[in-house]
Amino acid sequence: MGLAEDVGAVVTAAVAEGQVPGAAWAVSRGAEVARGSAGTHTPGGDDAVRPDDVFRIASTTKPVVAAAALTLVDDGTLTLDEPVDRLLPELADRVVLADPADASAGTVPARRPISVRDVLTFRLGLGIDFTATSWPTPTLAALAATGLPAGPPQPQAAPPPDEWLRLVATVPLAYQPGERWLYHLGASVLGVLVARATGRPLPEVLAERVLEPLGMRDTGFGVPDHARDRWGPHWTPPGEDGRRDCYDPADGQWARPPAFPDGGDGLVSTVDDLARFAAMLRAGGRAADGSRVLAGPTVTAMLTEQVGPVDDEGGGWGLGIGVRRTDEPGGRSAGSFGWDGGLGSSWWTDPVPGTTAVLLTNQMWASPQPPPLFDAFRAAAFGR
Repeated sequence: MGLAEDVGAVVTAAVAEGQVPGAAWAVSRGAEVARGSAGTHTPGGDDAVRPDDVFRIASTTKPVVAAAALTLVDDGTLTLDEPVDRLLPELADRVVLADPADASAGTVPARRPISVRDVLTFRLGLGIDFTATSWPTPTLAALAATGLPAGPPQPQAAPPPDEWLRLVATVPLAYQPGERWLYHLGASVLGVLVARATGRPLPEVLAERVLEPLGMRDTGFGVPDHARDRWGPHWTPPGEDGRRDCYDPADGQWARPPAFPDGGDGLVSTVDDLARFAAMLRAGGRAADGSRVLAGPTVTAMLTEQVGPVDDEGGGWGLGIGVRRTDEPGGRSAGSFGWDGGLGSSWWTDPVPGTTAVLLTNQMWASPQPPPLFDAFRAAAFGR
């Protein structure tokens, strides 16, 4: 079978087995391009998912916002190694837990300021520690105690950016700046940094510098008005009785712009828009029309491992994006780049065979580990 048949069979079978209610996908391998969809927006309904439908992409947001931040590095608005204190004075003069697992052990002064590079590489000292032996960690508990939303994305639950950052700044760092990779919070801080650096809201900056040049017209912090007929509810994984709960209805949290546009998990998008973004990075920063979005050396730095390993499965981290450190048996090559989202999204590009694969579903993951469909999809798309 060909690419379309191989990948389509995997997604269709997973939907038929009830793994997810619906999904859309796009895969390119060299000159061969295929896209498709399966299932419905409502479990058991007749509202079929189409290849151009819009989905909540959660953490797949992170590389897109990172690209917007790096355009500011290209034009000199930001430099990677400058302290963030100039633009984010709330994060100046940090204190750090003496023991990241024990808040009662007290704090010590930060040895140096947080840099822009620290924010992009998730080493600012705050975030999710997947290696922690107890949960929640003291800093995550302290963040939750401020009233900030914790857990899966809730766009309408967070306060506006200035108040959000003020609350974050009340919590001591878990680690010294530059010391340790901690997931997620750096991307949220990055969105505030981009807005402060430009003096404009993050959605405007993202649209002007990334989305519009690439023709990503269906991507944004909330479903665009013109795409509401290509949008549906989002679901939790099935429980023991096989029933799903609605995590977010079609008129729910992504139906209107949020007070806090979260650079970590706030976007909606389509398989085609994410494929356009991937193609820009593969082309060294150029859009399909030849216009430049990012400088070539900036793309190289973005896709070069800055931190690693960040997991036990060959994963590393570049400037706001995941990169593979090692070849994946039968799958992605070392140097592949992309990221996944816990609401059921995945985009990865393998430059060795020239393959890009995007899968978007309308069901959240049950854990940080990809569900079986995602492993099977990658095997079909990247199998070597």
